[in-house]
Amino acid sequence: MNESGEVIDSGAVEMGHGEKVTGINGYEGEITGKPAPNSKFTRLKIGMSMKQVRDLIGEPTDEGAYITGKAFIPFYFGGDRHRYELAYKGQGRLIFAGKGMSTGGNLIWIIHNKNDSGYRE
Repeated sequence: MNESGEVIDSGAVEMGHGEKVTGINGYEGEITGKPAPNSKFTRLKIGMSMKQVRDLIGEPTDEGAYITGKAFIPFYFGGDRHRYELAYKGQGRLIFAGKGMSTGGNLIWIIHNKNDSGYRE
């Protein structure tokens, strides 16, 4: 992030540097960066399902899943063992956690980046 609070590289930003928020159904999450002018992301709320997000703002430019360090903890059966990421060109990234890798879960992190390429590199 730069000194103005704008995200420079969506793939390099780390959780914990944004605003902590509580969203719908008590979901806790984070919003990082400043929204692009006329950003679709301003209509989103932490806790929304991936289906709700896609219905509201459309399909991403790129998407994919990855595992977190919690996946390697023996006998850990809680959530956030994996995350699903949607990348939108000129908007930023949306990170989901909770359910299976193919279903995506619920929105836990909104990364605003008006210069996002829209591709997970």
